[in-house]
Amino acid sequence: MIKANSKIIKDIIQALENVKNNIPLTHCITNYVTINDCANAVLAIGGSPMMADDPEEVEEFVEIADTLVINIGKMSQSQIEAMIIGSKHGMETNTPVVLDPVAVGVTELRNNLVLKLINESKIGVIRGNMSEIKAIARLVELDEILSLNKAKSKGVDVSEDDEITKANLNDNGTIVKALAKKLNIIIIASGAIDIISNGTTTYACENGDPIMPKITGSGCMLTSIIGAFCGVNDPFIGGLAGTTIMGIAGEIAGQEVKKENSGTGTFRSKLVDYLYKIDEQTIEEKIRLYKLE
Repeated sequence: MIKANSKIIKDIIQALENVKNNIPLTHCITNYVTINDCANAVLAIGGSPMMADDPEEVEEFVEIADTLVINIGKMSQSQIEAMIIGSKHGMETNTPVVLDPVAVGVTELRNNLVLKLINESKIGVIRGNMSEIKAIARLVELDEILSLNKAKSKGVDVSEDDEITKANLNDNGTIVKALAKKLNIIIIASGAIDIISNGTTTYACENGDPIMPKITGSGCMLTSIIGAFCGVNDPFIGGLAGTTIMGIAGEIAGQEVKKENSGTGTFRSKLVDYLYKIDEQTIEEKIRLYKLE
């Protein structure tokens, strides 16, 4: 791994400034379990959340939105219809679309919906855990994944076999990069180490805290934040910025929780606090971003 150069760090800092200066309208069709957390995360980072999901009005909202976030965590037939209509209309309005394929690989409904969204619309970014990324790789018959044993997805959580570690980082990075290249979509696999690739260049982010997966919605919040960044930035830089800034905020929140000897409820609040407070100096001091060869 090679430490990210100063230019990419400056690009990430500029991406945050672009969000705060432009307040991107981030239209999230997301699940009801984490909808409040996602809206607060977008607000904290400097965006403007809209959480409408009625298929009768989704086209109108996509027309005024800077970005569309689709999260399939808790779906209804009405939401599915809105996701399909919204993503297709996004091609006409050139609205960036960020997809969170929650629990893809578990049910045929989710598999078919993810494939439909990939094949019939223009997804800019897919953000999921490594089990979900591998499930998509199998659905699209990615050569780099077909020879591997089929790990079962574990509901909305990553399978233990698919947790990203330093030992398997290069292998997982190869899969993420190959999938990004095949689909021409920015792919982000999040976990203890995050992997971000545009199919040509791949980065690993080591920021974060072990408490993050202990609260409901940390992944959904990350996807929504990435959506806000992609509304006013190049999607690769937006993906890098959203991922690293979420990791840094979680890392600082985790340190504060340990000092106080508090728990996950306090962490949840502090995570939003530090998303709100993050600035150029904090990014420069805390970022642990590396380019994979």
